Amino acid sequence: MADGQPESDRIPIGYVRKAHGIRGDVVVRGLVDDAKTRLVKDAAFLTDEDEPRMLIVSSVGSVKDDFRVSFVEIADRNAAEALKGTQLTVPSTERRKLSDDEWWPEDLVGCQVMGVDGGKIGTVHEVIIAAAQDRLVVIAPDGSKAEVPFVEALVPVVDIANDQIIVELPDGLFESGR
Repeated sequence: MADGQPESDRIPIGYVRKAHGIRGDVVVRGLVDDAKTRLVKDAAFLTDEDEPRMLIVSSVGSVKDDFRVSFVEIADRNAAEALKGTQLTVPSTERRKLSDDEWWPEDLVGCQVMGVDGGKIGTVHEVIIAAAQDRLVVIAPDGSKAEVPFVEALVPVVDIANDQIIVELPDGLFESGR
């Protein structure tokens, strides 16, 4: 990595959706609540490309719910189109502070999922971030998979210190009948 940090110590703040115009601008979709304060002139981001590179913001505007961004290093539409799908990352040390009832998605992945009765249900494989509600993708010991809405009624306890999540699931969510 260009800044000496391992890739796992970086978080995505947005990704390039598409090129915009002929001068190298791109449309960036923010992935964090504070994207508006991060996507500013002179901000520096490391890409998630196979060979990461530093991109410096030269100007920012808006395009509907997204951002129109110009980078110093991107001078034409071809270079902008090549960025499609690229994530813009910052060091994880630059994250905002979380309240007691918030967790980073990667902190949830790998946690054991237990029922309120104490029975093992599975392991969090992935967290799907969505507009309406986030979902935990849980894989059961028998290999079945289900998405559990990440809402307090179904997920009353998240214990990151012990890598454990307690859930109260409706019948039939997993193929095993749990």
